[in-house]
Amino acid sequence: MLSAVLATAIVLSEFVYERAPFPAAHASTIVETPDGLVAAWFSGTGEGKPDVGIWISRKTGALWSAPMQVADGAQADGTRHPCWNPVLFQPSRGPLLLFYKVGPSPRAWWGETRTSTDNGRTWSAAVKLPPGILGPIRAKPVELPDGSLLAGSSTEDAGWVVHMERFAADAWRRGGPLNDPSEFGAIQPTILMHSKTRLQILCRSRQGVITQAWSEDGGDTWSRMAATSLPNPSAGIDALRLRDGRFLLVYNPSATGRDKLEIAVSPDGKTWRQAVVLENAPGEYSYPAVIQAADGLVHVTYTWRRERHQARGQWIPRGSVSRPSGLESTHGRPHRARARGHRDLLQILAAGSGPAHADEQPRPRGGGAAGGPRRLRRHRQGGAQLGVLRRHRALPARAGQRARRCSCSPASRWASSARTPTRRAC
Repeated sequence: MLSAVLATAIVLSEFVYERAPFPAAHASTIVETPDGLVAAWFSGTGEGKPDVGIWISRKTGALWSAPMQVADGAQADGTRHPCWNPVLFQPSRGPLLLFYKVGPSPRAWWGETRTSTDNGRTWSAAVKLPPGILGPIRAKPVELPDGSLLAGSSTEDAGWVVHMERFAADAWRRGGPLNDPSEFGAIQPTILMHSKTRLQILCRSRQGVITQAWSEDGGDTWSRMAATSLPNPSAGIDALRLRDGRFLLVYNPSATGRDKLEIAVSPDGKTWRQAVVLENAPGEYSYPAVIQAADGLVHVTYTWRRERHQARGQWIPRGSVSRPSGLESTHGRPHRARARGHRDLLQILAAGSGPAHADEQPRPRGGGAAGGPRRLRRHRQGGAQLGVLRRHRALPARAGQRARRCSCSPASRWASSARTPTRRAC
């Protein structure tokens, strides 16, 4: 009975592409624009190889476009480094943002960004982020009520260490370390907003568990990092807050392998319940990215055996799983991103994220069980949606196809110098 319910939760399951001019792909990201969905990932002959670049595909109708390279690691001196971990984000105002890393390894990479004013069709030239600023390291940032952008980041050059970065008033500010790598080697935080001031991060770790930390002041200071009850095989995760107030996590529910990928749901970010099994077969299914679209569907993209990206969608309603939810657009209107200059790029919450509700009472550890799953969509090495899960196959890629780049460069705004944090996180 449970397997039948979970199967109906998946509305669409599809590959973002079937053929492409590269043999390997990993670390996808997905975003909704006014034109539709955009997915990105890094691809080349193999992770860490100099030919690895950032590729994207757009879905404005029934099919994904052919993969198109939008960034590489070519340097002015003729050398070339691999690209890593793209992150797409659409602010409430301003251009579409693409953050990614460039460098010989995660211990020596740096952050770069590009922007698109036409929903991912063309992209600006690359802009290097300020020294010490890496941008969102793998999971999407969040836009806070004051208009600032909060990004979860981490470093790997002196152990695995998590920190936060904030972009406000056209300048970056980096926070202090959030973990002792001798206790927890943690990286790649994903952010959950419980209220305007109460935040939670969930992190990948080397200790076989997902770790967490909490902030009660909007991300300025954080609690000591601690283990959750969720296993983690040292693999990337992603999470979000649904519009009904619950929290959704996509992860590998194992301490040792990446052959199973699941969605879990929680009423409080502490007690998690299985909602949907996305993959459970030999192979690697990893590095998920998840968003909730304006129509309420949840989209999930993830690596499919390091070859392609799968896209799926599903819906998670409250209440009994025996009463399926419809696909009506009842959870908000499609957002419209408008380029109104650079200063007001991040002035309001991103449309579709839903209002943050202040906690009425302190939340004890533990808590009640989550409601049953809605229907969902997913996309491999691409994305999935929460609502209904179907499979879709993308058009074949055209070898040698490259991105057009526009002459304007709003990305230069993101190169503003970093500020020293006013107080260190605890």
